[in-house]
Amino acid sequence: MDKVKVSNIRVYAHHGCLKEETAIGSEYLVNVSVDADLTKASISDKLSETVDYVHINHIVKEEMKIPSKLLEHVGKRILDRIFLEIEIVKKAEVEVSKINPPIGGDVEKVTIVLKQKRKK
Repeated sequence: MDKVKVSNIRVYAHHGCLKEETAIGSEYLVNVSVDADLTKASISDKLSETVDYVHINHIVKEEMKIPSKLLEHVGKRILDRIFLEIEIVKKAEVEVSKINPPIGGDVEKVTIVLKQKRKK
């Protein structure tokens, strides 16, 4: 299985359980890795036969605009849309990181990682 990775998508969003987090917002980094058979695309040189990373970036930015209490929730929405909209994808992994989380300490970021396989 081949891979397409889109790394360090930077977005400003309003996720969190605290009222201040959703009001003020903060910076996030999102990484997406998908597994697909890229054999046809490697021969044909056609965008229609591969995973369009512009499409992945678009999905991430749209889903990150919708406030969620949990990073797990937004990550699952990203995965669901990838499988719904990009048929060639067999497996996907998404990492959502909150930069400088308000947890009472000097912490660079917190990250959730979700993995999913296409259901038959």
